[in-house]
Amino acid sequence: MPRLSEVIAALENLWPAERAESWDAVGTVVGEPDQDVSRVLFAVDPVQEIVDEAVKLGADLLVTHHPLYLRGTTTVAASTFKGRVVHTLIKNDIALHVAHTNADTADPGVSDALAGALDLRVVRPLVPDAGDPAGRRGLGRICELDHPLTVRELAARAAERLPATAQGIRVAGDPEAVVRTVAVSGGSGDSLFDHVRAAGVDAFLTADLRHHPASEFLADRAAHTPLALLDAAHWATEWPWCELAAAQLDEISDRHGWDLRVHVSRTVTDPWTAHAASDPTKTSGAPN
Repeated sequence: MPRLSEVIAALENLWPAERAESWDAVGTVVGEPDQDVSRVLFAVDPVQEIVDEAVKLGADLLVTHHPLYLRGTTTVAASTFKGRVVHTLIKNDIALHVAHTNADTADPGVSDALAGALDLRVVRPLVPDAGDPAGRRGLGRICELDHPLTVRELAARAAERLPATAQGIRVAGDPEAVVRTVAVSGGSGDSLFDHVRAAGVDAFLTADLRHHPASEFLADRAAHTPLALLDAAHWATEWPWCELAAAQLDEISDRHGWDLRVHVSRTVTDPWTAHAASDPTKTSGAPN
């Protein structure tokens, strides 16, 4: 049975903290380095529901993609929801480790897992890491489809393959346009529009697309090659990484001969819980 420090060293080798963005907060949040680790749980969000799941599972280590404290704090009082998370973890001898933007740009990383879930063939990073001479690390991925799909068919595939959420998949652009190449980026992606434009792909699948950036991007593209946007739920685009990361740790455990059981949370922590679709037969225009 490995010690926490040994497992953390393995995780840091996969996702070195120095490769995280300067604003990010990655690494070990709580945990005793010498404690034994027999069960590990991977999840996207370090929220109370996930921590309670870790307690019920008997996990010794919780690994999440999103940080618990992205900004500084002055309290870990249990009267706050983040403080309650910290108290629950410590009381139950559960360590918390975060891999965020260092997992986004890893090889393989968050966007590789997203591409894999959609059966897309990764060609190269969308935004290459200048510090990677092999040219495999970086933010987002440019992908190819084995067979062309329409935008509508690609959206249907995403809705089927990604975890179900209230949002589903929103589409901007011609639903019948043919897609051969796709850029993907797990999590919020509208800051990458310039790179998507330069890549010359047929579609861009990401999350958290905002009205003005999307509208302006499509208007600009209209004068050039048409491009479709597919907007999925943030949580759904990052959850496949949990399965990838768990498989990576499983492989490390086998290689070291560790008695380690690795689990992936299937608890949906997307904040949106319902969706009311508009009536497509309703006359367009301002409401009465």
